[in-house]
Formats: sequence, C-alpha cells, structure tokens
Amino acid sequence: MKIMKSSHRRVVVTSPFFDEEAHAYLKQHGCEVDIVQWQKGDGSLATPQLASLLEGASGWIVGQAYVTRELLAILPDLLVLARRGVGYDRVDVNAVRELGRVLTIGAGGNDASVADHTIGLMLAVARRLRESQNRMLAGNWSILTSSDLSGKTVGIIGLGRIGKSLVQRLKGFEARILVCHPRPDREYGEANGITYVDMQTLLRQSDIVSVHAPLSPETRFLIDSAALALMKPTAILVNTARGGLVDDRDLLDALKSGRIAGAGLDVYVSESDPAFKPVSDELVALPNVIATPHSAGSSVEALARTNMIAAKTVISVFDGEKLPEACVIADGRKPPAAG
Repeated sequence: MKIMKSSHRRVVVTSPFFDEEAHAYLKQHGCEVDIVQWQKGDGSLATPQLASLLEGASGWIVGQAYVTRELLAILPDLLVLARRGVGYDRVDVNAVRELGRVLTIGAGGNDASVADHTIGLMLAVARRLRESQNRMLAGNWSILTSSDLSGKTVGIIGLGRIGKSLVQRLKGFEARILVCHPRPDREYGEANGITYVDMQTLLRQSDIVSVHAPLSPETRFLIDSAALALMKPTAILVNTARGGLVDDRDLLDALKSGRIAGAGLDVYVSESDPAFKPVSDELVALPNVIATPHSAGSSVEALARTNMIAAKTVISVFDGEKLPEACVIADGRKPPAAG
C-alpha cells in the first residue's frame, strides 16, 4: 500500500563526496538540492546551526551529524533522513519513529569495500608493512620476518552483510573461519565452511579477530582488557565496524605490553568521545598498528553506490513507494486508513 506522496522536495546533503550522478538523480526527480560541504569534524554541529541549514527541507542525506529529538522537533517539514553509510548510532531512532519521520541506511552499498579494506588491514599488520617501510626510509633494508594470512584461524564477531562478504574473501586464503553471532545460521555455516563458537573460544583460538558487530549499549567495549587477555600473544585485532566496540585504552595497553601482536583500525572511540583523542593518537603512532581514518567504506565505487541508494530512498519516500526492507531503520509514517 502506498503512503501519501510529498510534493515539497528540498533535499539537504551534508555527506561529503556526494557525486554528480546521485545529485542529478535527485534533480531529475524534481528536487531542489543543497550540498553543504563539511567534514567529519563538524559532526557535533550545534542544533541551532543544523536547524538553520535544514529549515524547510523535506529530505536530509546525513553525514556525521548528531540527530537529536530536539533537532527533529524544530524541523516539522523534514520527512526522511537517509544515512549514506550503514551506521546510525548518532541518530535518535525512537524520536524519528515517534515524530513520524523515516530513517534509512545505505544497506548493501559498501559491504564489498569494507570487506576488502578489512583484508588489507589484516595483511598489512601480519606482513609488518609499516614497520618495513619505516626502516627502509631510515636506510635500514634488513628483512623483518612476518606472518601469512593464508591458512590462519580468523574469528569474526558479528555476521551481517560485511561479515559475510569477509567470509567469501577469507575462503580464498584457505582460512579456518570461526564466527560468534547471536543468531547462528547453521545452513549458511555448513555451506561456507564456518564454525560457530562462543566469544571466549573465538578469542582464544583465533590468529586474527575481526569485529563486525553493531554498536549498542550491550556491545559497547565488547573487546576490553578481559577479552584481550584471552587472545594469543601473536594475535591481531582488526576493527572496521564502530568505535566503541573496542575499549581503545585497553587495546593501547595490550599493544604496548605485548599482550597481542598488532592491530588494524579504521574506527576509534574518539570519533564520538573527544576525551579518547590522546589514546587514538598513541595507537596511530605505534609501529604495530595500521590505522585509517574511518575510510573503509569510502572507495570511489562504494561512495557512488551508497550515494545513489540514499538518493533513491529519499525519492521513494517522497513518492510514497515501498522502500527496500534492508534500508529501513525507522518508519513513523502512518499509512492511510482503509476505505
């Protein structure tokens, strides 16, 4: 059943790297589009400033801003919020639903890119690429021994779309794959040669632990000092999911003390908590850490896919069309009463 269409079509885009093709798609569908150039550091932009930017807008393609109930309440025209990525921990989902708005994500658009990036971090840490190049730059061309990914035991925490994309890539490395997931899909496991285990078993047995769980109050600091203490001293931790799943203070201690061998990081607690910025700086400076600035899903290809998904979900809401189920996080619209 269709929901009433929206004739007012002003869309504000605060996501960086919004490409011309997605921009053109919105315009072709009758939208007035305002692209605001801002970077991740503007994520906590004050509510009055955001309200001024969004006044009169019916669609918002959201970057890293915090979407609060207070903000939504003073923007009565705003019908749809589209996250280009898949994370929505900065959005008050209950407020979106209760105030009759729609929140979507770019499900499926960057799975392959994040999985590729995760493999890249695994290889870079295991093969000690940073350490080797730094030594060469200093004039030391002696060889550092390193470790293969091939044939290793890799533990995946969380088996959503990205986790499953990672499984496909790891099969090419003939890895033994352990998975900890709250709802094991036994049929998928048998078809793909993975073994479901509990968290403690995964941490104890894995040569590489890769985190792909959503961030929630229950999963915050899922990897803490107790979890790190269970890992092998030769193990590597990779986090391309969300800052806050790993307690970066405990990780820093584990790396500095040799409790684990290395880490590949694309996300950090400091992205949402500035008090952790010194911890992030120390982590990035360690020779056995390969760090990237939350860029795993920002390949040219992934950005093009997710920009278009965001644009299409906005238009679908405006037109009262059915949205892809995987893209809908909250839908507070009331369908018309039956005749």
